[in-house]
Amino acid sequence: MSLSSAQVLVESLEKKSRILDEISKENEAQERLFKQEELDLEALDASSERMGELAEKLELLDEGFEAVYDRIREELIENKSAYREEIKRMQQLIAQITEKVVGINAARMRNKVQAENRFKASRQQIGKASSKIKASQNYYNHMNSLNYVAPQFYDSKK
Repeated sequence: MSLSSAQVLVESLEKKSRILDEISKENEAQERLFKQEELDLEALDASSERMGELAEKLELLDEGFEAVYDRIREELIENKSAYREEIKRMQQLIAQITEKVVGINAARMRNKVQAENRFKASRQQIGKASSKIKASQNYYNHMNSLNYVAPQFYDSKK
């Protein structure tokens, strides 16, 4: 194995760290959207789409990392001293990535709660509006029936 294979692992972890930074920024953007008075659904949809794309990139990086690691794992273990710097850098990156993932998960949970609250409030507003419409229709129908006078002199015989 060459040093380049170990370096590929390091670069993969660095890319993963950068993508996690982007996901964190998207989480912050979504949090700002939920705090706005009027929820911009188009912006929220675009942000969610971007998050999906970033998640796909992460998945591809993870698969690639695992494939390379499985191939060179024994060499790394047997020759720890030769790859000391790369192993140390990978450990640092893995610690950073783990910290970022924990932060992202916490932010996602906060955003999920905010989204549920916003959608619940929207459903309640829709329910109130439909009940107001129903009440006004009932009032209108009732008032119209009060002014209705049935024919008094109608001969039903022919």
